[in-house]
This record gives sequence, structure tokens and C-alpha cells, in this order.
Amino acid sequence: MGSIGALTTESINMNEWSSKTVDQLKEELRSRGMSVSGKKADLVFRLNELSGAEGVVEAEIVGMAHQEAPGINSDRVLLSIRERVRAKSSAYILVLIIITGFTGGGLVLGPDLVNWIKGEEDYELIEFDQNQTRAYAEGLVNLGHPVWGGRLSGTVEEENAAQSIKTNFSNSGLPSTIEEFEIPVYYMGNQFDLMICQPGNIGGLIGGPTPCSAADLNRDETDFIHTVDYVVQGYSGSVNIPASSNTQVIDLGIGNESENWESAANSVGIVWLLDGEGQEPGTESNTVLMKRAQENSLRGLITINARQNCDDLVSGDCVPYSKSLDITQFDEKPYNIGFVMVSRSVGESILEEVVNGAGMLQFQVDVDNQDEGQIHVVCGIIQGETEELIVIGAHHDTVYNGQGAIDNTAGTATVQEMARQIALFESEAGAPKMTIYFCTWGGEEGGLWGSKEWVDKHRENLAENLRLYINLDMNHVDAERNGGVTLQGNSPTDVRHIRGLVEEFSKTYPELYQKYGITVRELESVQMPDNSDHAPFVYDIYQDEGEFGLAMLCYGSGSSEYHTYLDNMDRFNEESLAVSGILYGSLVRHLAWG
Repeated sequence: MGSIGALTTESINMNEWSSKTVDQLKEELRSRGMSVSGKKADLVFRLNELSGAEGVVEAEIVGMAHQEAPGINSDRVLLSIRERVRAKSSAYILVLIIITGFTGGGLVLGPDLVNWIKGEEDYELIEFDQNQTRAYAEGLVNLGHPVWGGRLSGTVEEENAAQSIKTNFSNSGLPSTIEEFEIPVYYMGNQFDLMICQPGNIGGLIGGPTPCSAADLNRDETDFIHTVDYVVQGYSGSVNIPASSNTQVIDLGIGNESENWESAANSVGIVWLLDGEGQEPGTESNTVLMKRAQENSLRGLITINARQNCDDLVSGDCVPYSKSLDITQFDEKPYNIGFVMVSRSVGESILEEVVNGAGMLQFQVDVDNQDEGQIHVVCGIIQGETEELIVIGAHHDTVYNGQGAIDNTAGTATVQEMARQIALFESEAGAPKMTIYFCTWGGEEGGLWGSKEWVDKHRENLAENLRLYINLDMNHVDAERNGGVTLQGNSPTDVRHIRGLVEEFSKTYPELYQKYGITVRELESVQMPDNSDHAPFVYDIYQDEGEFGLAMLCYGSGSSEYHTYLDNMDRFNEESLAVSGILYGSLVRHLAWG
């Protein structure tokens, strides 16, 4: 074995770039013939890549002049490497490249260099404790409302959840913060009633009691159960319509603008929730429907679920679910219009017995949506050597009418376990290059309020330093309705890393890999959905048109219990959370430590 060839490089501190201004970074890139597009984090990232590679391309290989192998042109080897560096601007080059030496006058390249030239990277997976994750989830659901079960934004239940998460971060050794924000909220009362009354025989007598009044002794009443048969919708107002008032109920079909909404003035309108078929439109959002109800002076609005979870939860029926309004679209909150969703079977009964029959509807909703309330954002922090930032997030609030075990106790529990595992790794490996935030958001269900307000508050820092946001919302896979896991995002580099991590995952956890199919997708930024807490990180940080933040998301499968009273721990599957927890936790480890 010949002596190891010496390698000399210009000493470059990878962290120096973060301390420079954007103009300085762009000048450095221009001098190297590199792109200057993107925000500061992109520029730093690009220079870090280039710096690691330039040490190789500019290295002086001592003894090469005397030991060059026949048939090997060292200039050509270095040129090939240099060309690869220029072409591989999206790759994060973290390996120390070693030229091992020369044997028999030949140039021998080390395996790391060979792998790098081939485009391969080494990935290591973090640990993940499924039992601990379940314990985090059970702790959260136990903090829910004593009647409803949920952790509705603006309530003591949401605040208690935030405090519990902060304690768990602290117990994992992470400094943690709680920030409070004032946002529009609605408060659930305790007076709810939905009932169909069939008048008694004496109720129709001249001079007799009012039909369906308390004096109508032989009336027949069918009472429906709140949260099971019907569910109040977010930002419903309050209304009390006794059956004895004989208020009209008007069938508005799917509720589109061609329906006769004016005919439902001072009445209760019913709207069928249906998906569109072919050229036929489907039912529009709660926000659109409630605005039409407000514009046409309806007293109540009842939507009938005929499109979601049908037959999955209750045979022959569709269970009602809770959805909110985009309250920012209203000039005046609809404080005096009751708004509920009913199951398909209840809707059919209202149509048959009230709209087309002699029955009378009793409808009472008790909601206060006039006040603002306080929500909470919790963050556990691992301080890195630079301000370059990775944020991992999930929302800890739920709708009011259930435990929210899947949406989104699952995601919040996963973030806490990821934080615990990465904190353990930090205790062994030392501080990461990047700063890592583990955050949970209040106010998601009412309009992404927690993440929006936090992004707005920290916009300057995020614009300068955000490397990546990772969102975990319903990352759960139902054990029986197993449709696998989808990982997707608008960061080509990180999508590539995830594909490499999935390959490593398949070797390390073959049973999990086979059980839970993993789909990885790269999206254009404009294709990124806007329905969860990643949206502010993608669309709101940068103000210039065409500039987007980078985010990776996870979608689970099989959660038919979405926003229903059945979203509880009965079907909770902590094993499935290991997929996204390990893969995204390992991505954080790879980016922050290399």
C-alpha cells in the first residue's frame, strides 16, 4: 500500500455564510457563476453546497505529478468532479471527501467520493417509541371537554393542552415557549334541540290548543341527539324556533345560487351536501352557504350529509361532521342564524315529515360567536450553531364534538415524540448546524389562526432563515382502512432526501414498509394545498409574487371519523405514526447534523 496522498483545501467555515447579508451572499454566488435567486436560506444553502465541493476541485493532490496512473488524466478527473458540482446545485454535500492514496502509481478514490460522484448519500434513521407516542395522545384526549370531548380554540381545554405539551417539551430537555394570540372564536352553549313534532288530534280543533304546544297532549315528538344525529357548525349563531311556531322549512336542493333562496326568508332552509357528477356542480362550502343564508334573512340553515363517510361508520347512513366558516369573509358575523349538519337519515325524515308532511320542526342552537378569544402556540427549541431554521408543526386544537384522536392528536403526539428523540440525539451528537423548532398550533380548525399569527409575528426571521417547514396533520393510518402514507412537498431537494430515507426505511423496518405503502410526491409550489398549517409557511412569508416557502407534508389514510363524534381512541393506531415520525425526524437529523 502506498502512502496516503495529502489533501489541502482552503479552510471554509460553513457557518460563516449565515452571518453575511443577502447582498454579500449574492456577490459570492455571482463570483462563482451561480444562481442568485431565492431567499437568504436558499443562498446560504447553495454556498454551503459549493464550499464543500470546492475543497475537492481546488485541492492540491500532493505527489500526483509523480504517481499519476497510466491512462488516468488527473485534470480530467477533477474536471469531471467540477462539472458534477456545477450540475448538482440542489444536492446538500455533507460528506468529507477523502482521496485515500495511490497504489502502484494509480489514483485510488475513496468510497465516499465514489458515492458522491454517483449521487448517493448516507442516511441514518432516528428512533421512534410507539408506546410513548400513544401516551402523549392519551394525555391530550384526557384534557378534552367533559361533555363534548374536544379542545375547541379559545377554551380552557385548548389552553390546558398547550400547557401539557410545553411540560412534555421541558421534560425532554427542550427550552420551550408559549405565545398567545387574540383571534375570532365561538363558544358553545348548552341549549341545543332538534325535534320533529307531529301535532295531536286535539291540536287541530277550533279553540283547541296550539298544535305541538305543551298543551297539545297527544302530540308525537321525535328527538334527535346532538353530536350524533346533528352537529352545530362553526360560527353558527343562536336561534330558538319552537315547534309550535310552525316555521316553514324550505328545500334548497344543493344550495347553489340558482336555488330560490329568497323563498326561505324568515324560514329554515335545508341543503343537501352532494358531490358533483360530470358537468353537474357539487354543494359549495359552509362559508358560501351561510353568506347566502345571511343575505336572504334565513332564521336557520340545515345541511344534510349525503357525501362523506356514508356506510363507513353507520350502516345505511352518513354521520354528520363539524366544519367551520371562513369568518373573515363576513362583514357581520351571522349571530342570529342557527347552522347545523344532520345525518342523511335525519335529513330524509325532515324532508318527508316536515317539508312534505304535517310535521313541525323545533330548532334551537346556542352559540356565541361575537367575542374574540385567546389561543396558544407552543414551541420546543433546539438551538443550532446558526439561525437557519427548520420548523416541525401540528395543530393541537380540535373541533368541539369529539376527542379529535386522529385530527389532530395523532400529529401533535408525533411531533412530541420526534422532539424527544431528536433531543436525545442532540445530547450525544452536540448542537446541530440549524436551529430546530417543534411547534403545535391552536386555532387551526377555525381558520389556521395559530400558524398564521405566528408566521406574521416572526415573518422577518422566517424570511431570512427558514430552511423548511414540516406539517403533520392527520398523519395517521387506520389499521383496517389502510391506504398507506403520502409524503409530499414543494422542495425538490427534500423530496429527494425523503426518497433516500424511504429506501433506508424499507431495509430497517421491512414489515412497516410492506404494511404501510409510502407514496412520495414532488409538487409545484402553486399546487400545494392550503387547508392546514403549512399554508402560511408556503404562501404568507414572502410578499413578492412567485416566491414561496418550502414545506413537506404528510397525509395518512382511512380516517372516516373525520370531525365526527367517533374520532376517538378506539381506532387509534400508534404504529402507523412511526412511518412519518421516523422519516421526517430522520430528514431533520440529516439536514441539521448531516
